[in-house]
Amino acid sequence: MRRVAKLSAAVVASAALAMSATACGSTSSDNSSSSSSSGGGKGVKIGLAYDVGGRGDRSFNDSAARGADKAEKEFGGSIKELTAKTSDTEADREQRLTDLADAGYNPIVAVGFSYATAMGKVAAKYPKTSFGIVDSVVDAKNVDSITFTEEQGSYLAGVAAALKTKKDHVGFIGGVDTPLIKKFEAGYVQGVHDTNAKVKVDVQYLTHGSDLSGFSSPDKGKAAAQGMLDKGADVIYTAAGSSGNGAIEAVNGTKGAWAIGVDSDQYNIPGLAKYKSSILTSMVKNVDVGVYDFIKSVHDGKPLTGNQVYSLAKGGVKLATSGGFIDDIQPKLDAAKKKIVDGSIKVKTTP
Repeated sequence: MRRVAKLSAAVVASAALAMSATACGSTSSDNSSSSSSSGGGKGVKIGLAYDVGGRGDRSFNDSAARGADKAEKEFGGSIKELTAKTSDTEADREQRLTDLADAGYNPIVAVGFSYATAMGKVAAKYPKTSFGIVDSVVDAKNVDSITFTEEQGSYLAGVAAALKTKKDHVGFIGGVDTPLIKKFEAGYVQGVHDTNAKVKVDVQYLTHGSDLSGFSSPDKGKAAAQGMLDKGADVIYTAAGSSGNGAIEAVNGTKGAWAIGVDSDQYNIPGLAKYKSSILTSMVKNVDVGVYDFIKSVHDGKPLTGNQVYSLAKGGVKLATSGGFIDDIQPKLDAAKKKIVDGSIKVKTTP
């Protein structure tokens, strides 16, 4: 069984962990879990630096956590988790990765593009440590970049939305106006319009620039979704981390409306169970697979480096079928997928 424990005082002192710099909100986010290794001490010490929201966001970070949990269960060892806060500076992110490296964690996985600059600096200082980063590319000999073709999966979400809307009016909510989330928007809008050019697509971002609270504000997600519903949209796709939970809640309160989840199969997330009758599908992004593959490579002594692209063709992204709500349109979704895979459809990465 796994147990949760704090690092010992001695380790904290020797590693100078400075937990106040890694608080999520006003509380420290310092979670360690460990399990005994059945491989005679050959387990892995996994360091996880989460994006805002951390484990429990029911979306992006939770997917990464599943990959690490699987690796820990399979190989033994321990996991150390630190979580970003919305007010993070580059120095905060760099310190978080440094804390993990100083404490001997290897591999270290940074969950989110916001760690890219910090990882470039820290990886150079710790050449014997293997680093992985999700959703960004860092060019370094000891870094594995784990990226996805979000636009391809989002295209299929757009096809589903266009086929399911009864009002020819759908919506897209992005957490933060960044190039990454623009990929979700671009694919979704293209998928909608390629399927039915008459469908109107409302687009709204919760925050802009360096304000990353759009990824961890369910109240903002709920308000944005309610605004779209009030204007007539009846299918809403949200790519906004835990903010999407609020959007799903709003959709659930409107008869006949559908929500499209993101990152995880949100129909099967226990914390969203009371809303699952309104979750049409989810654009699943298999962050867990990328994280597990990276950790396994380190455990096997052959660390992955470079850019590992998890595409639609490779199963890196897909639409969830839980609930059976898209069963009636599956042939059309399969046809669209085939065209993307064979190159007949080129999906845009910018709106």
